[in-house]
Amino acid sequence: MSNLNTKTIGKDYPFESKYTNVNGHRLHYIDVGEGEPIIFLHGNPTWSYTFRNVIPYVQTSNRCIAVDLIGMGRSDKPDIEFTFLEHVHYVTSFIEQLNLDSFVLVGHDWGAAIGLHYASNHPDQVKSIVMLEPQALYPNPSWSDFSPPESHDLFQTLRDPEQGWPFMRDKSVFIEGLTNIIMNRSITTEEHEYYREPFRNPEDRKPMWVFPNQIPIEGHPAEVAAAVELRNEWLHASTIPKLLFYATPGCTVREPQLDWCRSHLQNLTLVDIGKGFHHLLEENPHVIGQELQRWMQQL
Repeated sequence: MSNLNTKTIGKDYPFESKYTNVNGHRLHYIDVGEGEPIIFLHGNPTWSYTFRNVIPYVQTSNRCIAVDLIGMGRSDKPDIEFTFLEHVHYVTSFIEQLNLDSFVLVGHDWGAAIGLHYASNHPDQVKSIVMLEPQALYPNPSWSDFSPPESHDLFQTLRDPEQGWPFMRDKSVFIEGLTNIIMNRSITTEEHEYYREPFRNPEDRKPMWVFPNQIPIEGHPAEVAAAVELRNEWLHASTIPKLLFYATPGCTVREPQLDWCRSHLQNLTLVDIGKGFHHLLEENPHVIGQELQRWMQQL
């Protein structure tokens, strides 16, 4: 497990690919280790590759399962809408197919939002929740509440009915901007190619475009805003252990979001990984792996 060396960040994806059929489409996942299950859910625009340096810290004591969301990673790319609630449905069916029970959920970005929604619907199955830069913690009443402020122009363009899809389709902005927008290090060419892999075909970039349009801002989209509000009724009351990794300055999680978590979430542990933006798993995976391992040993 050379990638536990804190001076290096492994670039390879040393896992055997597995597939299961959900709704007539294949979901790609990895499944390593033995013991209490941990389900890893990635966000936008990543895939299970993003967890490659964290999984080795816990796979000796836990069964680690990382699934690629439908339309992303090495999962199938069907002609569907890729809405937030569709992703929840696919992940729910995936968990049912694997007959998983009493597990830990680890989610980054939209993966955290999907995991929280699943947990609110299946509270007896989820033992604890780990979040990294979670998306859609709560509905944003206005654009001024959406973090980070410096991204407003980009996200407003992506949400424009006419400009949004051609802009993402032709520029692949989240992938091509990965190295210099929201990451506190330069990724290697090999790493960048892994992230480009699922989206080489411009028409396959639809999931990357839909996610920004699913962020609940000013009440839109209404179904996501309502779903997040309903989920948070459970989240506020839940006493299951919660771990939140955050960075400075962060991206989707900055001081207002941290204050919200401190005020609304019970049994919460906060871990500051130091300097970072959004892709914490690429910026400081070893601290995350070590702290995750330590936290789970104390549960």
